[in-house]
Amino acid sequence: MGKRKKESVKNQYNHEFCIIKSDTNKNNYKICGKIWIEGENGTFLGIGRLILLKKIQKYGSILKAAKAMNMSYKKAWELVDSINKQAKKPIVITKKGGRQGGGTVLTEEGKKLIKEFEKLQQKFKNFLNNEITKLSSLRD
Repeated sequence: MGKRKKESVKNQYNHEFCIIKSDTNKNNYKICGKIWIEGENGTFLGIGRLILLKKIQKYGSILKAAKAMNMSYKKAWELVDSINKQAKKPIVITKKGGRQGGGTVLTEEGKKLIKEFEKLQQKFKNFLNNEITKLSSLRD
């Protein structure tokens, strides 16, 4: 059996630490930053957790999502559990195995969360792009 090729988080988001970058200005400067949502118990959602949720949605399995991210199942489960515990409504639901097997699905709330966080990321990138244009005069 051939090994399944791991999907690269770095390729998907252009940086292994998921930093959002502005466009490059005429002086070859960029502004970089990260954005995440914190709750009373620490991180609720950031780019890594977002990617995990999207992989769960794609594969229907925490295990497969974790493997695609080169992450342990235990770590993936802990992240999902943290997200669910901090959310007002469940984001991820697991189904026990049986004849048709188990699985994991995102709730409607989970799908909305992905969309809203992606909108937030885009707004953040737009902010960075606006700020980098203000720095164009640094080397003039």
